[in-house]
Amino acid sequence: MSNLKKNIKYPSANFDASNLSNLINSSSYILTNTIVEDLAQNYNNDPFTGSLSTPVNSSSFTRALLENLPAYRSGISPRIKGLEVGMAHGYFLLGPFYLLGPLRNAEISLVSGFLSTISLILILTLCLSIYGNTSFDKNEPKDYLFTTVGWSKFTGGFSIGAIGGAGFAYLLLANVPVLQSFSLSIF
Repeated sequence: MSNLKKNIKYPSANFDASNLSNLINSSSYILTNTIVEDLAQNYNNDPFTGSLSTPVNSSSFTRALLENLPAYRSGISPRIKGLEVGMAHGYFLLGPFYLLGPLRNAEISLVSGFLSTISLILILTLCLSIYGNTSFDKNEPKDYLFTTVGWSKFTGGFSIGAIGGAGFAYLLLANVPVLQSFSLSIF
């Protein structure tokens, strides 16, 4: 054990390997309390909240990114918000079913992946409907999306957008040879 302690390289040349408290109290130790306090602080200087304000979650870039998500963007209807969210999810859900599904080596893998995607979209639409009916009141809160009527419009937009996004991805994948020959003829 003593040979192992002698071979360890520590950040400070003045560090004594026999005393661990020197490492913790050393000014050359990499993670001192002042660095940690500068990076992570209590959210709004309230020590009783369960969230820390870090450079990642409180930066202006993160705030701008979150404010541009469809659910938080103001000035558009819940149906359009649901349509945008659904198109993105439907477009990206087809890939895992097509490439990783149980029929991935069969000739019908694309059709099987598309039907699995549509099935999952219908399940997600049902879950969104149940969530909206049990979580929101008919009263008018600050945001119309968080009412029963607004959430049902969001759910309808989600289902139409997700089926459309999955259909668009299906058409792209089904016509890959045509698209490749078209791109080669342009260049």
